[in-house]
Amino acid sequence: MIRVEKVTKDYTVGQTVVHALRGVSLAIEKGEFLSIAGPSGSGKTTLLNLIGCLDKATTGEIYIAEEAVSSKNKKELALLRRKRLGFVFQSFNLIPVLNAYENVSFALSLLGINGSEIRERTYGILAEVGLKDMETRLPGELSGGQQQRVAVARALIKEPDVVLADEPTANLDSDTGREILNLMAALNEKHGTTFVFSTHDRMVMDFAQRLVKLHDGEITGDERRES
Repeated sequence: MIRVEKVTKDYTVGQTVVHALRGVSLAIEKGEFLSIAGPSGSGKTTLLNLIGCLDKATTGEIYIAEEAVSSKNKKELALLRRKRLGFVFQSFNLIPVLNAYENVSFALSLLGINGSEIRERTYGILAEVGLKDMETRLPGELSGGQQQRVAVARALIKEPDVVLADEPTANLDSDTGREILNLMAALNEKHGTTFVFSTHDRMVMDFAQRLVKLHDGEITGDERRES
């Protein structure tokens, strides 16, 4: 599903060059539930952003479903993200003036799907993530855990190949974080969607079926667990 081949990413800060990633190679199979873990500054969010086509590698190549990312222009990258990738962020990133239904259905409207299918799929996924009868609530009327459920529904509504989750439990208490992880694990098993997390949260690491460890921009461990 995803191949990262000898990827580097450098940033220039004043007169200093920061090597965020140093020759990272990684293969992620369809249906994996994988966590990229490491301390602050290890490069995990940088790697997630590169896989998500939100940034470009300095050298090396990333393939998503055998499509080389570096050869695509901005319009093509936007289409790739829209069709194949879903995103869940630690700050939820919901549109505050849109209710739960509107935040989720907006992703389908961008794909030109007709209204009846949008309604059916949106009500269905909101029920699946435990938000039945909360469709008309604004983000400010929802708890943190409920907002993250809306974000998960928004990521999955497009039926993406991959969901990328950047520190998805960072703004949640431990019990709510565990509920969200259980939800995503159940959705992974039901739909076969690939989930890739970046995290420094031990609970997220323990949930992962595969744990890739980063330190100073290099992979230092790659452990698979029994499901």
